[in-house]
Amino acid sequence: MPKWERSGITMGVIAAVLLVVEAIDMATGGDLDEYGIVPRRLSGLDGIIWAPLLHSDFAHLIGNLIPGVVLGFLLLMSGRFLWVTAIVWVISGLGVWLTAPTGSVTIGASGIVFGWLAYLLVRGLFNRDVWQVLGGVVLLAVYGGILWGVLPHGGGVSWQGHLFGAVGGVLAAWMLSDRRDPGNSEPRRPELKGGPR
Repeated sequence: MPKWERSGITMGVIAAVLLVVEAIDMATGGDLDEYGIVPRRLSGLDGIIWAPLLHSDFAHLIGNLIPGVVLGFLLLMSGRFLWVTAIVWVISGLGVWLTAPTGSVTIGASGIVFGWLAYLLVRGLFNRDVWQVLGGVVLLAVYGGILWGVLPHGGGVSWQGHLFGAVGGVLAAWMLSDRRDPGNSEPRRPELKGGPR
């Protein structure tokens, strides 16, 4: 199966899971939403795990799915999906837990979406790859407007999740850079011991 097909199927499965979770949440009167991130409370730390899977309603979910499916597909094609997602998930969640308003409960996958976007925007700079840089420029032209979401604003939107998701994306791009160690950019070949047989 081609990589693009596997990537498309994977994002389709992820989208389906999120839709099912939201359907269950709606059927239970939004009871699942209480498992989001509750800032600066030990009991709210587990919300870091669950918050990206939960949304306030289908409009909230679709708002994240539309860019998320595209960005997730591109990330899957890059071969760094699991590591980037894990780094962004933790950094975004911890950032919200540390800085969100007291008494709030934060849910939604937008921190992950912002992290994926930030990673795809800057990875070419760390890798010194002109094609990745050009790809980042195209993404900036298409999705750059949503980056305003990292700034503080009202309306019950977690700009903290957006900001720390983007920070996580940049951190992931640096940590996973192909050229992080310029003196060892080529993979090391294993040494063969012993003479010919």
